[in-house]
Amino acid sequence: MKLAKAILLVVMLLGGCAREARVPSAPAPAHGSEGKVVMSEADWKQKLTPEQFHVLREKGTERAFTGAYWDAHEDAVYLCAGCGQPLFDSHDKFDSGTGWPSFTRPAASGAVADHTDMSYGMARTEVVCSRCGGHLGHVFDDGPEPTGLRYCINSLSLKQQPR
Repeated sequence: MKLAKAILLVVMLLGGCAREARVPSAPAPAHGSEGKVVMSEADWKQKLTPEQFHVLREKGTERAFTGAYWDAHEDAVYLCAGCGQPLFDSHDKFDSGTGWPSFTRPAASGAVADHTDMSYGMARTEVVCSRCGGHLGHVFDDGPEPTGLRYCINSLSLKQQPR
């Protein structure tokens, strides 16, 4: 099993797709051995709106105070708009004044992953869905208690599921 994973990694690196495995077009997302959602760029474009594709797959952002959830107060769970994984809970949502939905923590351990983002001449921590790798936003250390963190998330990367 370790050899198979090593071979897969080498093939992905040599193929220039170390960040995202590509599979032939399929009507539904494929799930890898670790529950990861793997879809081709064409399938993502078919599944998502152009705006969602720009945020989730091209690491874009929506303008502040324009997203559907920046001022939402409903009791809800926020799912990944790409794959449906639960990401954040309204109990952890707060008004950061930034114009984007902000949360103190993910809904569950392992729901999101983070990476160093060196774009635009600054170091930030990018937050992605751990299941499909979709770009969600960034996390900062200027949030309220109990974590002191502010997960600044694009509304376009989320789907609100009322309780």
